[in-house]
Amino acid sequence: MAFVELEKKGAVAVLTMNRPEALNALNGQVLRELDQVLDQVEADPEILVAVLTGAGRSFVAGADIGQMSEFTAVEAKAFGAYGNQVFLKLENLTKPTIAAVNGFALGGGCELAMACDIRLASEKAKFGQPEVGLGITPGFGGTQRLPRIVGAASAMELILTARNISAGEALELGLVSHVYAPEELMDKALELAGAIAANAQVAVRQAKAAVRRGLQTDMATGAAFESEAFALCFATEDQKDAMRAFVSKQKLSGFKNR
Repeated sequence: MAFVELEKKGAVAVLTMNRPEALNALNGQVLRELDQVLDQVEADPEILVAVLTGAGRSFVAGADIGQMSEFTAVEAKAFGAYGNQVFLKLENLTKPTIAAVNGFALGGGCELAMACDIRLASEKAKFGQPEVGLGITPGFGGTQRLPRIVGAASAMELILTARNISAGEALELGLVSHVYAPEELMDKALELAGAIAANAQVAVRQAKAAVRRGLQTDMATGAAFESEAFALCFATEDQKDAMRAFVSKQKLSGFKNR
């Protein structure tokens, strides 16, 4: 893959958006490659967690304005629909995902980060949805994910003003979980990924699915999803081994992930 690199570090896949000369801007080819790489991640049983980051000084600076500037309304609809399809695939991966936002995460880049389960940022990161300043709306899920993450009022302000924010403000809003020095970011992301990978993976994936599904529905329906996930875990060897070890006050050597 030319624009999306996949590197395996044990049980963790590192996906690097690799178009640094264009600040990793998203065009049709980049989206297609990301689509294919996500399929690889989902299908590989050795990968338990994925970390997304960007090459150079940008995470993803947005969708490729040079490409979009000549779109007709029909072409724009197709491009937006495909971008949303790819980002929904990322959001709905069974495996947890972490965005390690190393620089600019604007427009489509902010939307890409928001499609991940957890977001970490470098002190140099910048976030924003600048689309209305270009005469368009966010097109890859920004109007839907941002309010769910930071609340409607803060999302409205960011989207309607087209204002960029620092990593510190993103942390205050809850858009990111942690902010690190640039040289620490990837180590911290891999450390977090490793902590997730060390747990029982059936339970990890069921917990992720319950959270994701619950965010889209009412409390009662979400609680029903959780009950299903909870019950399913009791059919796993990991639950039996871990609880037996706990009751007998023994140290569990590791999970079988089944």
